[in-house]
Amino acid sequence: MRTVWDVIKSPVITEKALVAKEETQDRRQLLTFRVDRRATKPEIKNAVESIFQVKVDSVRTAQYLGKMARRGRHEGRKPSWKKAFVTLKQGEKPVDYGEAI
Repeated sequence: MRTVWDVIKSPVITEKALVAKEETQDRRQLLTFRVDRRATKPEIKNAVESIFQVKVDSVRTAQYLGKMARRGRHEGRKPSWKKAFVTLKQGEKPVDYGEAI
């Protein structure tokens, strides 16, 4: 059985993700995580709720295909990965990624 730490691998800390986290629409906060490729939306929702003690409104996911990589004459692929966009319910406390570690 997978734990919540097996489902959520890391937060996505890019400029676009941090702007989305800071901008709240209707008092809702959008969090972005890198998750296990086999994780389902209910598993992601339960993992975020148990780690950060917040209520999740919705979860959207996106699959990303690994890019081609070359090292000299050798070609290969970087691993494919999955990203989850988690929207918190209205009025939930702001989440800091470092507080749950």
